[in-house]
Amino acid sequence: QVQLVESGGGSVQAGGSLRLSCAVSGRTSSSATMGWFRQAPGKERELVARISRIGGYTYYTDSVKGRFTISRDNAKNTMSLQMNSLKPEDTAVYYCAARDRDTGQYDYWGQGTQVTVSS
Repeated sequence: QVQLVESGGGSVQAGGSLRLSCAVSGRTSSSATMGWFRQAPGKERELVARISRIGGYTYYTDSVKGRFTISRDNAKNTMSLQMNSLKPEDTAVYYCAARDRDTGQYDYWGQGTQVTVSS
């Protein structure tokens, strides 16, 4: 099993910045690509960004490109999401997730952390 714990959410005004962190514990060797998802009220959960375990290859959804940066430290078993130039539409619960290396699915999830951006 892999356990994920997010931290760093909060409230900020538009244009501000927040940094989310995800601590990974347990069978960390079971996790491959990791990602950040978010879910706003009344909307489906969406993938915000992901990063590969090897090589650090990244993907960003169009709405956050140039504003968010995902990173990971495999030695420390952590992943981060630096969010700059935040907009009210970034308001959501953000989840850290990890793909299982065997199933290829996002089988491991954190509890979520609230990010609120006011205009």
